[in-house]
Amino acid sequence: MAASVAAAARRLRRAIRRSPSWRGLSHRPLSSEPPAAKASAVRAAFLNFFRDRHGHRLVPSASVRPRGDPSLLFVNAGMNQFKPIFLGTVDPRSEMAGFRRVANSQKCVRAGGHHNDLEDVGRDLSHHTFFEMLGNWAFGGEYFKEEACNMAWELLTQVYGIPEERLWISYFDGDPKAGLDPDLETRDIWLSLGVPASRVLSFGPQDNFWEMGDTGPCGPCTEIHYDLAGGVGAPQLVELWNLVFMQHNREADGSLQPLPQRHVDTGMGLERLVAVLQGKHSTYDTDLFSPLLNAIQQGCRAPPYLGRVGVADEGRTDTAYRVVADHIRTLSVCISDGIFPGMSVWKGYREDRAVRFSMEILKAPPGFLGSLVPVVVETLGDAYPELQRNSAQIANLVSEDEAAFLASLERGRRIIDRTLRTLGPSDMFPAEVAWSLSLCGDLGLPLDMVELMLEEKGVQLDSAGLERLAQEEAQHRARQAEPVQKQGLWLDVHALGELQRQGVPPTDDSPKYNYSLRPSGSYEFGTCEAQVLQLYTEDGTAVASVGKGQRCGLLLDRTNFYAEQGGQASDRGYLVRAGQEDVLFPVARAQVCGGFILHEAVAPECLRLGDQVQLHVDEAWRLGCMAKHTATHLLNWALRQTLGPGTEQQGSHLNPEQLRLDVTTQTPLTPEQLRAVENTVQEAVGQDEAVYMEEVPLALTAQVPGLRSLDEVYPDPVRVVSVGVPVAHALDPASQAALQTSVELCCGTHLLRTGAVGDLVIIGDRQLSKGTTRLLAITGEQAQQARELGQSLAQEVKAATERLSQGSRDVAEALRLSKDIGRLIEAVETAVMPQWQRRELLATVKMLQRRANTAIRKLQMGQAAKKTQELLERHSKGPLIVDTVSAESLSVLVKVVRQLCEQAPSTSVLLLSPQPMGKVLCACQVAQGAMPTFTAEAWALAVCSHMGGKAWGSRVVAQGTGSTTDLEAALSIAQTYALSQL
Repeated sequence: MAASVAAAARRLRRAIRRSPSWRGLSHRPLSSEPPAAKASAVRAAFLNFFRDRHGHRLVPSASVRPRGDPSLLFVNAGMNQFKPIFLGTVDPRSEMAGFRRVANSQKCVRAGGHHNDLEDVGRDLSHHTFFEMLGNWAFGGEYFKEEACNMAWELLTQVYGIPEERLWISYFDGDPKAGLDPDLETRDIWLSLGVPASRVLSFGPQDNFWEMGDTGPCGPCTEIHYDLAGGVGAPQLVELWNLVFMQHNREADGSLQPLPQRHVDTGMGLERLVAVLQGKHSTYDTDLFSPLLNAIQQGCRAPPYLGRVGVADEGRTDTAYRVVADHIRTLSVCISDGIFPGMSVWKGYREDRAVRFSMEILKAPPGFLGSLVPVVVETLGDAYPELQRNSAQIANLVSEDEAAFLASLERGRRIIDRTLRTLGPSDMFPAEVAWSLSLCGDLGLPLDMVELMLEEKGVQLDSAGLERLAQEEAQHRARQAEPVQKQGLWLDVHALGELQRQGVPPTDDSPKYNYSLRPSGSYEFGTCEAQVLQLYTEDGTAVASVGKGQRCGLLLDRTNFYAEQGGQASDRGYLVRAGQEDVLFPVARAQVCGGFILHEAVAPECLRLGDQVQLHVDEAWRLGCMAKHTATHLLNWALRQTLGPGTEQQGSHLNPEQLRLDVTTQTPLTPEQLRAVENTVQEAVGQDEAVYMEEVPLALTAQVPGLRSLDEVYPDPVRVVSVGVPVAHALDPASQAALQTSVELCCGTHLLRTGAVGDLVIIGDRQLSKGTTRLLAITGEQAQQARELGQSLAQEVKAATERLSQGSRDVAEALRLSKDIGRLIEAVETAVMPQWQRRELLATVKMLQRRANTAIRKLQMGQAAKKTQELLERHSKGPLIVDTVSAESLSVLVKVVRQLCEQAPSTSVLLLSPQPMGKVLCACQVAQGAMPTFTAEAWALAVCSHMGGKAWGSRVVAQGTGSTTDLEAALSIAQTYALSQL
């Protein structure tokens, strides 16, 4: 029997995986039972079971967009929304604070970050980027292991009717290094439920100990697995349900401490459960996906889906079915929860893979992905009503993004094919070409897509070259974070003089303002046709042509690139030659040199004077700059409204990541003023006012009351930017409009409506000099995340305040609280959050830290006094006291030693304090009359060296640490050494 169990354990260890692939399994039913209910009924049965039979409160799924958790790109587990409960930071006034036993079906996305299933989707029969996690929770010890296991077993075997002999159990086998015993309690619970010992097997911490992260609540887990083989041959196991018993906390030093409250956290993937209940070997064969697969076949007129994988999937048709079906579900859910294409989080997930598979393999017509949205809404809308509410918007955005990517995809395919024709059999694909395809963000292709396309053609990419280019791009972004210094390519006075001598006119850059709003609310940017007027090498030498791989400067007769000026970062993008649109010349920067716009580019092929080119700006980069520039104007106006008309702008700089504004202020801004400024900007953004821009004669602006302008030379005509009021009206001296809204002279590119700013948060302020304040701010999605993080930290501060007000029972508890407050101070100081809130929270937590330290000192002194009296009663007066005493820290132990010596001045004292895991603390003090032959430092060193530790201190007082399980031997060493010195 033991041998068979051991063999089963070995098979189970090989079979158990967090995300099994289910590769190559046949489509035979898992049992002879008739198919179970539809997925909607399976989901409902789970929720009803916990609500009706076991009194759980049903809570809706959280958004897949994390709230106040910058560590996540997407919500990727059912427990994410309950983190405040597990961490003890939940607002006691909130609804969540009343949760005791709850259940739900949580939308989850795993694409990017630590949990990323994106690349596995389509390659097997089970991976998904979007899935539903069924879960039940018990908070604060509402119930624990026995109840959780009983409920799970009851649901699976009695409600869902899964045969007991198909279920296997794993439990935690302990971790001697961490001092954790095997979870025999859970094992015995399963045995008591009738599970045979041969199917209840133990595993170590890698498999059956769950942790939230590097620190935080954690605990052993037990997993329920289903045997696909049904007892025929070796078991083929897939995990169904993970029951986590959170009873420990991983401290910052790596140690484990018991949680003050225990919790149950379970998770079971709906897709996998439905596959089991419907007798399917693939989650894609269930009714969660079959309507989509049918719609894909009808829309593409492709061969029927057959569920093949690997080499059996000829033409990768079935892979394409799975990719498209999975991705359209994820896209729909993300958009319904406010995660839109173009957001920074979208870098973790893109629909490009689905577009390519649908077009190239399934031969789908344009707009196909958008046509699948109603099918997703039909299958998931009842459970998640936000899909129904936003169905039209989802379809429009999916179709719009699909169209944009199809154009880029087709161009990328042609460029790759053309490049491959020039390579030898063993040549690697050039990194420069791959980089040029992706450099322009949503105008190009993601690098992972380029790599996948090359992999399919059996071509190796120059990864080392690509890494070098990526590092250069990272350095470029770092430079963009601050004002860019004039360096590298530049037209000096001689070059400019030569251009004037040749009669070359200044560059016409008016096309940079050629953009408009589509009905959908997105921006459309026009291209620009131009002629190459001059070429320069890196050292500024004018040349007639540049060759392949050469970094160069270009002067054109026209450009739609915004050259860095007025504090706004330069545009980026690319240009192509007329008649050769498949060769991209990446443009990293444009700068103004004496009226000429110099474009800094890399030439993948030869470029000559007189060549006709077409320019394309990086739309995402430009749009980010537009949003930040309009936000800068609103911020400048809001500061004037809050602080008074004496507030003057001293300078600014902006890029898509953040904006910086320097202003004159009489005194540093208070938290209340910072908050008022933000509120004023938010109001203007919420009204979604039109932004008017117009060039007017400079003389018309001279006498306008309230018109904002810097002390610099302006062109004539000058560009006026007015928020909410037409320029003509704003410039009317009788209107007073410029006193009531933002009106400035500005050459920058701006949004056409303020609503696209989304939000603005001031994340930093500091005094550059007396009377000058520098503000840092972010907008849009970044600002929302900053507010959410601020609220999350505010809840943690409130929880710490309540813990402190309740008082600490002992020194250990007070020290833990002080350490938690210290970590909280560091988190508040470094977090990207509203500056006004940072200031308020820092004032609070620093006050808490002072109070906590005072409480620790009082507790330590009281504890030391008590232990001192106990020791004095235990030892008669003499020259020596050597003993053990319980103490939570060296600080307490030293205090006890000092108090003993104060009350018995002629006595030398050494105390040892055993700690968890065999560690021992040591402290000693030598009586004045025993020196100089007897010193505390030597005494402590003798004892701690025996324990394999170290010691430090002075002749009078010393301390140290070591490790031993034989305290008597250590005490004997201390006694013997002291007697030899006295």
